[in-house]
Amino acid sequence: MRGSVLRRVALAAAAVALAAGCTPDAVGGGGTAGPTRAPAPTSATPGTAPPASSPGTDGKPPSPTGTPSTGAPASKPLMGDGDESEQVRELQARLRQLDFFDRAPTGFYGKMTAGAVERFQKRRGLPETGSVDEATWQRLVSLTHEPTADELKPATTNKLDTPDPRCMTGRVLCISKESRTLAWMIDGKVVSSMDVRFGSENTPTREGTFSVGWKARKWTSTIYHTPMPYAMFFSGGQAVHYSADFAARGYNGASHGCVNVRDRAKLSALFDEVKVGDKVVVHW
Repeated sequence: MRGSVLRRVALAAAAVALAAGCTPDAVGGGGTAGPTRAPAPTSATPGTAPPASSPGTDGKPPSPTGTPSTGAPASKPLMGDGDESEQVRELQARLRQLDFFDRAPTGFYGKMTAGAVERFQKRRGLPETGSVDEATWQRLVSLTHEPTADELKPATTNKLDTPDPRCMTGRVLCISKESRTLAWMIDGKVVSSMDVRFGSENTPTREGTFSVGWKARKWTSTIYHTPMPYAMFFSGGQAVHYSADFAARGYNGASHGCVNVRDRAKLSALFDEVKVGDKVVVHW
């Protein structure tokens, strides 16, 4: 009898505990109920906001949905820094037609070409990237003509100036300090031309009218002990000759008074044409 009463009391107490929201885990080891906790809201709970995006199975946040992409894909460059090709040569020739590039085309895309492209892009309202994309190329083509063979591979990097009057008769090496060029002229007509470099302030190249005194296909300076291939002496120790230093360093250097040439092939051909006694004119 007493056992039945105890069982009924225990069942009643359990019913009260369940009605109060307790769970079996909420009962401490001492048999007392802990504080009740409200269940966390879920997306299935009516009237609650959906949970924030949770990481995917790879641990990365999921891509946002419902927001269309507004960025246009970047235009792929056709030509850029470090490229070397005949198309780069054509690019340089076309830029030269518009006075954005002031040298002979080389076919190599370096800093000077990038700067010329950027100036063209700025003038035409294009993105100033310094590289050539389809839009830049098409705009340039529309404003220029197809380069001729002479435009693609001109005789000299520097533009020839008006020949000195002393160069207009006979066979003359007409050398201009103003344009830094040598023009081989016969009876007033330019046969060939090439870039040249002169002496420094301390060892200037003499100006005036001279003649080729002697020639040496292979020669080494007896003063500076440097090679002077294809030397054509016109004033004491001063000569027109090939300079490997000029070919490598350009106008960052200077000679000891000679007229340096950096195009060995052109000078080799000229050396075979020039005769002892031909006139040499060095002028501004």
